[in-house]
Order: sequence, then structure tokens, then C-alpha cells
Amino acid sequence: MRIFLLAAIFGMVLTGQAVFAQGVIDTPTQTSPTQAQPFPQGAKMAYVNIQMVAGESVEGREAQERVGELNEQKVQELTAMNQELQSLQEKLQQESTVLSVTARLEQEKRIERMQVDLQRFTEDAQAEVQALQQELQEEFQRKLMPIIAQVAASMGLHMVFSQLDSGLVWADTGLDITTEIIAEFDRASSTQADANGTQWPKEQSVEF
Repeated sequence: MRIFLLAAIFGMVLTGQAVFAQGVIDTPTQTSPTQAQPFPQGAKMAYVNIQMVAGESVEGREAQERVGELNEQKVQELTAMNQELQSLQEKLQQESTVLSVTARLEQEKRIERMQVDLQRFTEDAQAEVQALQQELQEEFQRKLMPIIAQVAASMGLHMVFSQLDSGLVWADTGLDITTEIIAEFDRASSTQADANGTQWPKEQSVEF
């Protein structure tokens, strides 16, 4: 029995529904910091690539690391359980001709119990990963929205659209304020960490 838990990339949409996605969809309007164009003078609308913010900001990277670490922990535990189950199955197969009927039935029941335990552990592990994803998505959104509002206010904007979720098919790349959002997000995160007298944590285990 092979168990797979897919490590997800942290993503979110401005509609208020947080999701995990497998990557950033390439669109004609997508840009990168090296392709940035001047912001059009007098423009009152802009757009932001939320998935890029999630992938490149300090907050987003930390969230990915926490989910990835928990995921890896569960995969290792499941692998160990699976290896133990396979060993028992191989042992039973090798000794089946010399075991008594009672001993063979006892071994078979033990294997069946382990299979049930493995299935339950798999379901619990998936639930834990999903719960952590949801928690981090909500926290990411809660922290990001004021940053978007702050940057928008400083630039005199009336609206900010999500590039990948607004139905946008074309826009002047100068209207992309993703870089500004990431920079302000990281600055705010660093300021908060300094105010708390702490350093940004490295990867850490997540215990439930």
C-alpha cells in the first residue's frame, strides 16, 4: 500500500476564499520584478499576483515550509508503518508452510489490524495537513489585506484586482504592484518581528 501526501504551494484569492494551488498560472499580464514597467501616472486601478506574493514573501515561504515539514513528517511515519506491514506479510509468506493453523490465523489477523491502522493513520495525517493549510491560509490573508490597503492608499488607488482571479485578460504591466506588495509585506513582517524581540524562525516541527 503506497501513501502519497502532496506538498502544496501556498495560494490565496482576493475573494476571501483561501486555496492551495499547484503553481502559478501563466497569463499574458503576468510579469516579474525584472520586467517591471513604470506605474502609469494618474492611474487609479492596479492589480496584484497573490500567488506570487504567497510564493516570494517571507510570510508565504514560511507557511510553505511549515506545511512541507508536517507533510514530510507524516510521509516518514507512514513509510515506516508500511515497511513494518510489508515485513509481516513477507514473514507470513515465508513461514506459511511451517506455521500451525492457529499461528497463521493469528498472523493474518495482526496484518489485517495493521492495514486498518495504516488506513486510519493516513486519513488522520491528511486531515492534519489540511487543517494546518487552512489555518495558515487564513492567517496569511488576515495579514496581507491591510498591506494591500496600505499600498493602495499610498498610491492613491481606488481599486486593486487579483490578476489571476479577476478575469483580467490584458493590462498595462506598469499597473502590476505585486513587487510593491511583497516589499511592504516583508517590511511589515520584519518590523513586527523586531518589535517582539524575535528573529524569523527557521523550519520547525509542527506538533498536534
